Amino acid sequence: MVNCSLRKILLTVEYFGKNYAGWQCQKGQQSVQGVLEEKLSKALNQQIKVYGSGRTDAKAHALGQRAHFFYAGNMPCEKIASAVNCHLPDDIRITESVEIFDSDFHAQYSAKSKTYMYKFYISRTLSPIRNLTAAQIPCHESKVDFEKMQRAVKNLIGTHDFKGFSSVGSGIKNTVRTIFDASLTKKDNEITLVIKGNGFLYNMVRIIAGTLVWIGIGRLGEDAIEKTLQSGLRKNAGKTFPAHGLTLLSVEY
Repeated sequence: MVNCSLRKILLTVEYFGKNYAGWQCQKGQQSVQGVLEEKLSKALNQQIKVYGSGRTDAKAHALGQRAHFFYAGNMPCEKIASAVNCHLPDDIRITESVEIFDSDFHAQYSAKSKTYMYKFYISRTLSPIRNLTAAQIPCHESKVDFEKMQRAVKNLIGTHDFKGFSSVGSGIKNTVRTIFDASLTKKDNEITLVIKGNGFLYNMVRIIAGTLVWIGIGRLGEDAIEKTLQSGLRKNAGKTFPAHGLTLLSVEY
């Protein structure tokens, strides 16, 4: 039972995920949530528990992760971000801190949608800089049919059973999700996938990314997304692309 006198503070958090085993606290591993809880507790001089909007994979990034916590203190909410940021490592920053007056609000359960971005670059040679936040498609640009990928991605939009786009053994019973929008853009040899939905299964965006690439290079047919949705079989989709290309852009309430 939460003390009613406590203030509820909602954070927007940006992080570069390379050095972390994901968002969620895990025994014996460094997590973004764990670091935030430690530094918030130190800066605010009280024990803080952070409730995030959801997990992100190990080595995945975020521009707009959301999380709330309860605070017994008088510091103006807009100053909490700067007070904590001076204690945080350079790869984590709180970009906004606001007070929430809705007693029913929860960073995870009140979320209406989330938007993810997955970035690729087409190159036979790995790029040490771009590879920090984008995944390599290791071939010549002429071998990637981007128009075919663009047509295929539209098949994700709508309410579907995404069982075939989740990792085997994830254990989630309800695999139906709604995708509000999904698009691909290309500039020079860089491709960006942006996808917005009411929720995502474990590794779902990374499997979608891999499926689109395999469609683009001809390892799967243009109807691979439709086949995977209809069959619910993981084997009909492409490989799971690496986490470092994935960024949580925003959480909408």
